Amino acid sequence: MPKEKPSKNLWLVKSEPDCFSIQDLADAPDQTTCWDGVRNYQARNFMRDGMKKGDRVLFYHSSTDPASIVGVTEVVREAYPDHTAWDPSEGHYDPKASPENPIWQMVDLRLVEIFPVPLTRDMLREEPTLQEMELLRRGSRLSVQPVTKDEFKTVLRLSRKLARSVDTAEG
Repeated sequence: MPKEKPSKNLWLVKSEPDCFSIQDLADAPDQTTCWDGVRNYQARNFMRDGMKKGDRVLFYHSSTDPASIVGVTEVVREAYPDHTAWDPSEGHYDPKASPENPIWQMVDLRLVEIFPVPLTRDMLREEPTLQEMELLRRGSRLSVQPVTKDEFKTVLRLSRKLARSVDTAEG
């Protein structure tokens, strides 16, 4: 009997584009970066316990107008200690963390695609199948959050549809 492939988890990560944008990821060596600076225990736990190599991740630009899902990345290295927490010169320094007590974790992400047209929160809110998406919940601030398979597929479908409509309008 053939072995079943383990199902992949799906995620969304948030970044302020003036701190680290999807274009910064595209410009990084091998279009890969460590996803450091997460300083929320629940988000850390998602990375540490849930994110696995090969998982797909929606990339969200937050704290910008308009906030939008702008592309897809992939986990290429599973959780390991976030060394930026130990360095006082780093913006994400945590004096309680050390190599002996790492506390915080990070993963490595590689760019899969940049959406031709960003999907704004307003666009996502118009989609009935996304009404329960964690990103759209009032007060949801997690920088790393799970996404269901249906939500992920819907986001990709909306991105393709929006790209086609822009191509048609320009053509």
